Amino acid sequence: MVRKRPQRTCIACRQTGDKRGLIRIVRTPEGQVAVDETGKRAGRGAYLCANPACWQIALDEKRVGRALKITPSPEDLAALRAYGQALPPAENAGEPNTA
Repeated sequence: MVRKRPQRTCIACRQTGDKRGLIRIVRTPEGQVAVDETGKRAGRGAYLCANPACWQIALDEKRVGRALKITPSPEDLAALRAYGQALPPAENAGEPNTA
């Protein structure tokens, strides 16, 4: 029997993919917004592709705040922006992930 893999949608490009292939951002119970490396932290989550263009779209268009139902602090936004910029560029640079 083949097990189904959980699917999630990138909040920037709206592409659906395997949960493990996307990066989770979480609003913690304390009200902070952070990258969830394990995918298991408590709190409301949203997913982004591992594509710097998707991170830029999500942060510039305030999609992270909308998805997490919170206004992230400037420090949290700066940390997310730095994380997104540190990701390796996608093969189709400048465009959201289509795979």
